[in-house]
Amino acid sequence: MSKYKWILVITFITVWIWAAIRPKYPHDWLLENILVFVFVPVIFLMSRYFKLSNLSYTLLTLFFIFHLIGSHYTYAEVPFGYMLQKFFKADRNMYDRLIHFSFGFLVAYPIREFLMRIVKVKGFWSYYLPFDVTLSFSGVYEIVEWLAAINVNEAAGIAFLGAQGDIWDAQKDMLMAAIGALLAMSIIAIINLKYNNKFVEDIKESLKPSYNDEILGEVKLKKMIERGNNKNESI
Repeated sequence: MSKYKWILVITFITVWIWAAIRPKYPHDWLLENILVFVFVPVIFLMSRYFKLSNLSYTLLTLFFIFHLIGSHYTYAEVPFGYMLQKFFKADRNMYDRLIHFSFGFLVAYPIREFLMRIVKVKGFWSYYLPFDVTLSFSGVYEIVEWLAAINVNEAAGIAFLGAQGDIWDAQKDMLMAAIGALLAMSIIAIINLKYNNKFVEDIKESLKPSYNDEILGEVKLKKMIERGNNKNESI
């Protein structure tokens, strides 16, 4: 790894050690760190075969650091969240909203880089699909959060959810992630509009079907059957 990536790793480990020392709710800390225990090793393993840019690794590191801070205090009791609560004159600790916004804002670009390089998306789809995938991940996380909360003791479940009595908490969290991802993709689009001379052309081209485009569904299925179950085609 490069020197810069080592700095990111050491910074992350330092924050993780701090967050692991006497967390406010140990059971909640463990639940919150499932995300870390699963995805951080995956990112490390992927980096051996598919390296992201330093920008993407920086954004991912920042998100996980914000998440670790929340795991130490619980999202509902982070001191900075109370400062945001006072600033926005809200009726709840706002760190939970901040972390979901940060998820959209910080993770959308790494997803975009992955989709552009592996899936080969381009033009309009290189901005829309990262937004869509980020929002999908946010929805999946809310489902996982609910399933985890109902299968642990009540105190840990309430701390893990961080709903703070709001029955629409999950929907608002997903909205914040959507706003963050939309803002990130808008910034990237503006940068490309300024520096990429083919920006408008790429957008238009990505919305046009190719000349050899074929209808799928029952039309494609009929052709596959007629050709003898061609394994190289798909409906």
